[in-house]
Order: sequence, then C-alpha cells, then structure tokens
Amino acid sequence: MRVGMTLPVMEPDLWARGAETLEAWARATDEGPFASLCFGERMAFDNPETLTLLGAVAAWTERVRLVTTVIVPQLHDPVLLAKSLATGDQLARGRLTVGFGVGGRVEDYRAVSADPATQTMRGMAERVAVMRRVWNGEKVTEATLPVGPPPVQDGGPQLLVGTMGPKTVRSAAAWADGLAGVTLDLDPVATGGLFDLARSAWAEADRGVPWLTTSFWFALDDGDGSARTQVHRHLRHYMNWLPVDLVDAMAPTTGFAGTPQQLRDVLRGFADVGADEVHLIPTGSDVDQVRRVADLVADL
Repeated sequence: MRVGMTLPVMEPDLWARGAETLEAWARATDEGPFASLCFGERMAFDNPETLTLLGAVAAWTERVRLVTTVIVPQLHDPVLLAKSLATGDQLARGRLTVGFGVGGRVEDYRAVSADPATQTMRGMAERVAVMRRVWNGEKVTEATLPVGPPPVQDGGPQLLVGTMGPKTVRSAAAWADGLAGVTLDLDPVATGGLFDLARSAWAEADRGVPWLTTSFWFALDDGDGSARTQVHRHLRHYMNWLPVDLVDAMAPTTGFAGTPQQLRDVLRGFADVGADEVHLIPTGSDVDQVRRVADLVADL
C-alpha cells in the first residue's frame, strides 16, 4: 500500500507563514517515501486556488504524483478546466491524478455563480465527458484548432471520484478510474465494504480494476493528548459551514490523533482491506509532521 501526504492548504495560519510553507511541504514530501502530494479545492475559503497551486507544485517536485482531492467540475467551465489540467499534466511531466467530486457546500457554487442544481453526479459526469473529448483532441468549440495542449498521459490524467457512499461509487463506475475516498472514523471494515462495492461496480461496467484510495485527518503526539486538540481546532476551522456544536460532537472520534506507532497500526489496517493508497490530511502546518510520518511510512 502507498501513502500520500496532503498540503496544509486549509490551515488558518497558512498565509501568515507564507508560501514558503507550501514549498517546504511539497519538497519534503517529494524527498520522502510518499507516493503522492495532494491538495483540495474550496471557493468560499482562504485556501490557495487549486489550478494555480498545481503549477507551483509541479515545479517544486520531481517524483511524486500530484493528486487533486478534490476539484468540483461544476464550479468551472469544462473546456477551460480541461485545458488547465492538461497544462498541469504537461508541467508535471505526466504525474497528475485528478480527483473530482460534487462538493458538499452550496456556498462554493454561489461564490462563483454556478448553478446549485448541477450539484449532482449527472452534472459532474457530463462535464467529465466534455473534458475527455478535449483531451482526446476532438474539436468541441468553433475554434480553428482543438483546445490544447494535449495531456502527457494518453486520454488524460487518471480520474478518481470523491466519495463516502455506495450511490456515488455505482454512478462513477462508468467514467472514473477509481475512488478518492475519505473516512471520518477510521473504520477499515466499512472502507473495505466500499472497496468491494467498487470492484463489483467496475467489473459490471467492464472498466477493469479500480484504484482504491481513502484519506483521513491526522495529528501526531507522544501520548500527551495534544494531537486530539490539534484535530479539533482544525475541524472547527475547516468545517465552518456546520454548526459549532455539531463539529464539537464529531471532533473526539474524527480522524487520527496519537503516536507514530499507533498511526502505523491504522495504516496497516487499511492495507489489510485492500487500499491501494491512503492520503493523510494534516491538521497543522509544521513541516516536521511530514518528516515524522516519513519515518514510519518507510517501515511499513
């Protein structure tokens, strides 16, 4: 099983620390035993714009795959998004994997004047189909030439669908290459059940074997309980669209908070249910976390 690291793009102190923090995380991840570097999209938030960031991380790294977890295609013009992602794939020399999702916040749709009625799996699939046509060199506009550049990867980047549930899995089997899942309670059994469903759905759609990933928030400590406080603080900031009392109720059981040895055991649990890759989501911006996780990943 592979392990990926997510950039701290949703941290409240990111811009106080400066873009140097993102570069340090990207380079430390690329130099470590990680398989991928991940970063996600929000609109009504103070995180970096995802496609601009893609160009930067392509320049900061040489080895790891770059994974968007996730982009909401309904927030973008599909032709322009296809061009942007193909450019990112060129800059990264074919290292791009794109996670797509419908998004969980109507405010992000409203922030860019997108129609909330398109916040559906059908709306996402329609835009993915347009992007596939662009990447295959078809003329989808009245321009003299097709929209380029072509992606490095034949037919476009690997596409994953962001999901927590069976309905999304079944719907995406027609176009996605795998799952960009997330687990809140770190339950390998439940995640394994979703993986089994994906394998069946992809087989029924004659799509081969899906790439199976999941992700979770994490914080490390030495047994003093500080990690849980860090996770709680992060969730309050990130989940700002939810009532605070609901976030507070979720915080004690959401994500991982503990020692490196305990994290190693959790990762092995997901390996046992067939995860191809786990993406770790930081709840702090100190780059030392990357190095501490690197030590345990190297021993998996």
